[in-house]
Amino acid sequence: MEKYVGNIVDVSNSRIFYGEILVLDSKIKKILIIGKEDVTKPYFLPGFIDAHVHIESSMVSPKYFADHVKKFGTVGVVTDPHEISNVCGVEGFDFMYREAQGSAIEIFFGVPSCVPATSFETAGAVLNSGDVNAIFEKYYTVALSEMMNFPGVIFDDDEVLRKIQIAKNFNKLIDGHAPGLSGDELKKYIKAGISTDHEAFSYDEAKEKILAGMKIQIREGSAARNFEALHPLIEEFPDQVMFCTDDAHPDTLMQGHIDIFVKKALKKGYNIFDVLKAASVNAIKHYQLPFGDLTENSRADFIKVNNLTELKVQQTIVNGNDIYADTVVTEDITSNNTVNNFRVQPISDYHVQVEDKGKKVNIIDAYDGELITGKIVEYLPNNNGKLLPNLEKDYLKIVVINRYQSEPVAQVGFVHGFGLKKGAIAGSVAHDSHNIIAVGANDEDIVKAVNAIIQNGGGIALNNKEEQEVLPLPIGGLMANDSVINMAKKYTSIDNKTKSLGSKLQSPFMTLAFMSLLVIPSLKLGDKGLFDVDKFQFVDLYE
Repeated sequence: MEKYVGNIVDVSNSRIFYGEILVLDSKIKKILIIGKEDVTKPYFLPGFIDAHVHIESSMVSPKYFADHVKKFGTVGVVTDPHEISNVCGVEGFDFMYREAQGSAIEIFFGVPSCVPATSFETAGAVLNSGDVNAIFEKYYTVALSEMMNFPGVIFDDDEVLRKIQIAKNFNKLIDGHAPGLSGDELKKYIKAGISTDHEAFSYDEAKEKILAGMKIQIREGSAARNFEALHPLIEEFPDQVMFCTDDAHPDTLMQGHIDIFVKKALKKGYNIFDVLKAASVNAIKHYQLPFGDLTENSRADFIKVNNLTELKVQQTIVNGNDIYADTVVTEDITSNNTVNNFRVQPISDYHVQVEDKGKKVNIIDAYDGELITGKIVEYLPNNNGKLLPNLEKDYLKIVVINRYQSEPVAQVGFVHGFGLKKGAIAGSVAHDSHNIIAVGANDEDIVKAVNAIIQNGGGIALNNKEEQEVLPLPIGGLMANDSVINMAKKYTSIDNKTKSLGSKLQSPFMTLAFMSLLVIPSLKLGDKGLFDVDKFQFVDLYE
């Protein structure tokens, strides 16, 4: 029998005491109270859970992701392999599922509900209702993942409703994705069976969704950061909120994981028991995960930290096994498995040129720390009948290129907010279909950055005249078989160079990746053209 001695944070009874945890055969057999809390001694807490994450955004395979986040007290995650499924379909889902087996932490899967997210872009695969049913039958899953096609729910799309009914047939939860949805449309969306949302970006929006019956997943990732807007919910609705990262790049994960939420919330003065509900217990209950909540007779899943301020993790226990102790981290995980889908040929300068029609242009307005965008309508300079970026006003050229087949570039657009004064950046991480996306100050650098992505079969790239830096992502153009630490070093290098070119964005490549997400308002660019998400239709470049 293993014995753990220290301050025990008992969320179920809202108390902290000095005591012993006795573990036998992966179960907590007994918790003994020795005395009052002793702040000089370490603390034991329920292990942290990321309630919604796309592991692909970490740019590493599941085992490497798990091996990294365990040192921050994460014992499990609920993941949606939506990104790799958009690239490789069921084969992509199967890859992630198999790679997750035997990971340090518990990785629970949802079934992607929207592959592709819309019919207005080219994806590498389609998961229809038959595929969704087959995945539920074959794999152990916990939910139908984020139903981002909320217009399909509201307007009774047959295929969307079939997927929802299939999830219900398997007694699975249905996660949501409905930025800005409110009123009667929100009520209909929830009535269809949608239980959560991680896209609320204002307190009022989140509160309306909670009062209507949803649980809110407070998100703090690399590009979308909503904690500051939503943290009052922790105290007001302690049983209705969970923490999630959604999308976090490797450099962000170097700073921490769910422990970051806990530290922020405690620093703001929130009750430790309410905070731990959001960081752990609520996700366990909502998804009916097999984790223990640090109570007698439950499974032994808990963490040891030095105190409730620094929250330095000293041990992470999963299913009774000590998977992390102090600074010991396994970084030698290897895998030769990979999947990909890349068929596009290199492009030339003429592919990204834009004719000047003497009219104002619809320009995407990107916001730092948000997935939503706005719209600017302006005239742009020209040269020999071709539109040019306006670097003084930060109007840069943006292009999305179909990576699954070589076709003419359907639409080149313009974007504000990236701040580049020279050079270009590109990537094959471009939500949700993961075509190639690039932003730049001139055509030559855009083309070279795009072609670097093509030549490497995926990745992120920067080009500035003769200088080029590429971070290859051979697994689906999204991930590599490498540690978070190594990928963070490489990612930080290219990120810093991007900022040296003038970008003031917190995470330029993550922001870039969401400029093609056609289900987040309001103006985005897909491989088939400029798209008005509010109207859910293509719009002309010229006003």
